[in-house]
Amino acid sequence: MEKQREWHPAVEEYCEAIFELNEDNLEVIKARISERLMVTTSAVSQSISRLEKDGIVEINQGQISLTEKGETIAQKVVRRHRLAERFLTDILKLSWAEAHHEAGKWEHIISQRVEEAMSRVLGEPTTCPHGNPIPGSDYVAPTTRQLSELEADSNFTVSRIPEELEFVPDLLEFLEKSELVPGTKGKLVNNSPDGTCTIQIGDNKVGVGPFAAERILVIQSS
Repeated sequence: MEKQREWHPAVEEYCEAIFELNEDNLEVIKARISERLMVTTSAVSQSISRLEKDGIVEINQGQISLTEKGETIAQKVVRRHRLAERFLTDILKLSWAEAHHEAGKWEHIISQRVEEAMSRVLGEPTTCPHGNPIPGSDYVAPTTRQLSELEADSNFTVSRIPEELEFVPDLLEFLEKSELVPGTKGKLVNNSPDGTCTIQIGDNKVGVGPFAAERILVIQSS
């Protein structure tokens, strides 16, 4: 495999944020990047201007997108982050929240050789622990629906927890504790008027708020 150029962590983080916002079908604007990276909008403006000059991003009527160069950077860092999460959960048995936090550090220091070795040891995974696709893998997207779209008494299998939910405080812990994780089978018991979904997994019932229910992707079954 051709050796990849290594970029400054700040460049990688901006590319990663833009990639993930776009992946979740969210509007990629400076305010949203500011929110995702937890930096000021003025700092985002300065950084985006530099990235534009370097040919990494393009701006069209306030909308920010990655160029081919930016997409390459983003896919590299997202791949390493998601492989790291898989390694930290599957091999080291860390919790989802711990793995997400640690992978944010690992993504900037994993070499290409280590990346390839991790993928091999893990059996060439196609998704991170939350079901999000690993760039460069053989991932094939299943047909999914939002949890909130299901009708009462619908059976489902959890498919994916989008990146947007990984940044909600304490949500990863809640989902893991509730076993609302990819591959788990459940039933939608009730849709409340406020958008809360009551689901049953095994013998346990749990309420999922509207923000999460509108984003968690499931495969509906008969």
